[in-house]
Amino acid sequence: MAGFDVATWTALGTWVLVIGTLIMMYWQTRWQQRLNSANALLTLRERFDSSPMRRARGRFAQHLLDSATDPPLLDVPRYFELIGSLTHQGALEERMVWSAFGGYVTAYYHRMREPVDYIGKWRKEWQDPLIFREFEWLHHRVERIDRQKLGDDYAKLMDTAVEAARILEAEVRHTEPVV
Repeated sequence: MAGFDVATWTALGTWVLVIGTLIMMYWQTRWQQRLNSANALLTLRERFDSSPMRRARGRFAQHLLDSATDPPLLDVPRYFELIGSLTHQGALEERMVWSAFGGYVTAYYHRMREPVDYIGKWRKEWQDPLIFREFEWLHHRVERIDRQKLGDDYAKLMDTAVEAARILEAEVRHTEPVV
């Protein structure tokens, strides 16, 4: 221990302190990001459950269920496009988004693709392959988490067409916020 003098111990102690401080800062930053994500999701969920958005969701769901004409308003898919973009950029945590919006994302996306592929149609008509690309990305992430949560039972338990119809029919019935 002849080589360890006061200067060496001081340098070593300083490095331990620096590394400990960096670890603590990382931990605090990570928790702050999670809290910010949670707060943003609460705000987004409040907007999603507002009267105007419930009416828009009900009208859009009815059009998707009827499959008769192009939906006149695109507020709902644009909303999911925003959530997808925020999630893709890391501002919102995927699992929190899955918990708050997963069933809705799956239902609306599935029905926008089947039996009529509105997204494909709009991309072609508007000559823009990026139309609702973030919504599509979000759908794939939600589906991946569903598969992780359900494991081998995913194929047995998930009938997306039936689940989508059930959720959209509920959207049509409940166009006003629950008090």
